[in-house]
Amino acid sequence: MGEYTGYYIVRRQAIPEVLIKVVEAKKLLESGKVRTVNEAVEKLEISRSSFYKYKDDIYEFHDSLQGNTYTLTFQMNDEPGLLSDVLAIIAASGANILTIHQSIPIDGVATLSISLQVLDRAGSVEEMAASIEKKDGVRKVQISGRGINIS
Repeated sequence: MGEYTGYYIVRRQAIPEVLIKVVEAKKLLESGKVRTVNEAVEKLEISRSSFYKYKDDIYEFHDSLQGNTYTLTFQMNDEPGLLSDVLAIIAASGANILTIHQSIPIDGVATLSISLQVLDRAGSVEEMAASIEKKDGVRKVQISGRGINIS
């Protein structure tokens, strides 16, 4: 059997109500809907001690983990602002950048590998790659890693 990581994925219905309320209390605090832990726990009818006991150990599994993962690989000129322009295209398409790896430029050209998380509501990866490729200083954008569906 593999090494124990200390993490589990559990369906909501298997989680005790107090733990769900701790997550809700954290959301209330983060959103500013309540200003103090006292307000949050009173609103959700849990004890302060329960909140403090579990607050660092339970987190919501975010929907942002859904979608498809792609990697864009391309070469680009080592020019100030060009990477920023590429990242702006990615942001405008609604994709989430997971990793960026850029080689040290050789003869003024760097190789980039950008891993993206693309949700269903985001724009087309093919259109995004085409927009990046149209930028002066960017050479042939390749898309790989298609179809890694986490949802």
